[in-house]
Amino acid sequence: MVKIKVWSTNVDVLNDFTGRIVDIAKKTGVKLSGPIPLPTKRLSIRTLKLPHGEGKKKYEKWEMRIHKRLLYIAADERVMKQLIRLRVPPEIWMEIEL
Repeated sequence: MVKIKVWSTNVDVLNDFTGRIVDIAKKTGVKLSGPIPLPTKRLSIRTLKLPHGEGKKKYEKWEMRIHKRLLYIAADERVMKQLIRLRVPPEIWMEIEL
């Protein structure tokens, strides 16, 4: 089995990309498990809003969400060649373990 871990900050692009991987696996007829959604990681930063004057301190909150998907595909040479040719968008990170 090949373990494919895909993550991105843009959930729409992530779902589209995992859909393309699923289509490749279904066309070749190999065994597929997933995409399994993993918990979303939230990174948040609070910064002091300037200028805040003489009164109350005001803060801005910035948040970035990292969405993850996990796929298991049966190891097949045809599928691996198609996955290598697949164009990965710049906002997606992918990890493949054999």
